[in-house]
Amino acid sequence: MRLSFLEPLYTESGPFASVYLDTSRNIEQPDRAVALRWRRLRADLTRQGADRALLGVLEEAVGADAELPGTHGQAIFAANGSLVMEGELPHPPDRDSARYSTLPDAMPLVTQHLPEIPYLAVVVRYGGPPTAEAHGWVTVEAESGTWPASTVSPGERLHHNVAVATWHHSAVRLGQRLDAWARRVHADAVVVAGDPWAGNVLVRRLPQALRHKVVRVGGPSPTDTGRALLEPQLDSVFRGRMAEHDRELMNVFIGRRALGGPVTEGLARTVAALQRGQVAALLLNHPPAASQRLWTGPEPTQLALTEEELAAFGVRAPREEPADEALVRALVGTAAELVVVPEDDLELAEGVGALLRYADSGTPV
Repeated sequence: MRLSFLEPLYTESGPFASVYLDTSRNIEQPDRAVALRWRRLRADLTRQGADRALLGVLEEAVGADAELPGTHGQAIFAANGSLVMEGELPHPPDRDSARYSTLPDAMPLVTQHLPEIPYLAVVVRYGGPPTAEAHGWVTVEAESGTWPASTVSPGERLHHNVAVATWHHSAVRLGQRLDAWARRVHADAVVVAGDPWAGNVLVRRLPQALRHKVVRVGGPSPTDTGRALLEPQLDSVFRGRMAEHDRELMNVFIGRRALGGPVTEGLARTVAALQRGQVAALLLNHPPAASQRLWTGPEPTQLALTEEELAAFGVRAPREEPADEALVRALVGTAAELVVVPEDDLELAEGVGALLRYADSGTPV
């Protein structure tokens, strides 16, 4: 998973206010519920030392996703009296939280983006009997996205109407268009729903490479809900699945480890590699526990297991911070990727490892 979307967070110096809030609209009086939730978080931030100007900036952003239907949440980050980042969460947070700290609390936002699978969703509707002589139409709705974030932030949308009499020929051109689109967004899958006959015509005319990525699904396919196209079906297709890009990185790690190549495992060795900007991709079996801490300095690569280690590097006044906050900052600051790997697929020493950009000799790989 590439973390470039977090770069705006680290253009500001701290301290940061990080807010995670349930802003679902599928309840009675949702505005009142959100206001009550925010009131509790505001009091919590005040106790932590946030000033009124910062609280005012946050309050203006709370509930800005009111037009989004259904269940969802909001992540809001502010620093130095300004809003730094705000975005919708595909699922409400496990619990509302607010933290005022040196580093932004970004890991909950990252985990809501996982496994970050790019896809196309296609719904094919048909009106009339399936004969070339028939009067009728075929309607195609298609949308790109990256699951699960796309459930609340859908991508590009296509709407196409075709006369039934020309559907066999038009499906060829449409298939080519979908193929180019899928290549552009690096889609792992094409999820297709709707009328069986019209859908089969389209699927059979897709280029072979794209046809192998097709997943047929059933069930309702609303297109005007304000949420992602085929949202319920996407969950059943992608839950428990890794993005192909991340699986490739995992397989590279497994191959290099077997051959004694440039990888590392265990927290101490991985932190040492992050200090050198050596990590191309950090692999985790699960995010660090809330109680796990690292010592940090003002720069992304200034992190260590002990205060003494950072002091030996010349870092003045190191601070002890949650490990997940320090790790995310280091990954963003060194343009490294993050891959969360199920233990059943790859068990890592202490739950952490890394693909390295170069071996210890300094030679790039």
